[in-house]
Amino acid sequence: MGWGAEVRTERLRLNRPRVDDIAALHAIYSDPAVWTHLPSMRFTAVEQTQMTVVDWIRGWEDNGLGPWMVRTLDDPQLLGHCGCTNKTAFWNLGYRFAPAAQGYGYASEVARLAIERAHQLRPDLPVIAYLVEHNVASARVAERVGLQLRHRGPDKGNPDPEAIRLIYSDRRLTAAELAAARR
Repeated sequence: MGWGAEVRTERLRLNRPRVDDIAALHAIYSDPAVWTHLPSMRFTAVEQTQMTVVDWIRGWEDNGLGPWMVRTLDDPQLLGHCGCTNKTAFWNLGYRFAPAAQGYGYASEVARLAIERAHQLRPDLPVIAYLVEHNVASARVAERVGLQLRHRGPDKGNPDPEAIRLIYSDRRLTAAELAAARR
């Protein structure tokens, strides 16, 4: 598969993030329906989305990989994002889709490609997905793409003191990798 500025699957068009994506991405990140599992993380200002997109663009430039903006082949509307971000000690697999785009397997489809590319670029780094336990849909995606549950424990910094953090990965984690993922 070619890994240029645009990647296509049978159903999807994946592009590196651009400043032009900020408004559409903010509509997703500010939607309370997207954050039912962790309401405190919902973006309330477009500047938050702006900083995120700038970080993602920098990540692509520095590491050759980051989140892709996901659209269907025949519609320019942004469905969401999915990809791996380099966190120095590991690749972080992340995905977030608009409510209308959830349940179609888009996250799993793109996550498989992101993991493949992460393994090509830095096979020494584990791929990790971390999520709160009650985000069952996100856990299903992690499991579908071959990640296994490696850690279950309190979610540091979560305003809900009862929240449990799950960490999935593509391999066993060293103590240092696990510590980095738990930050």
